[in-house]
Amino acid sequence: MATPSPIPAGISKEQAFSMAQTEMEYRVELFNKLAQTCFRKCVDNRYKEAELNMGDNSCIDRCVSKYWQVNGMVGQLLSVGKPPM
Repeated sequence: MATPSPIPAGISKEQAFSMAQTEMEYRVELFNKLAQTCFRKCVDNRYKEAELNMGDNSCIDRCVSKYWQVNGMVGQLLSVGKPPM
């Protein structure tokens, strides 16, 4: 039995590699922006303690959750071709 190709029909290996590379770059950029945004918002610049406290952890958890939620909403809007609100 033949194994199905992971590359969609009509796309060359080079195109698939380029698409995967672009997707990886997007994911890395998204993660970096998320980390920077939530760190700036939630962690005190004075570093009073060596560990994050409960308030910092809670803020970061909420920030990451909201960031992913908004990212998903924007992705859905873009995928159906609707302009953002």
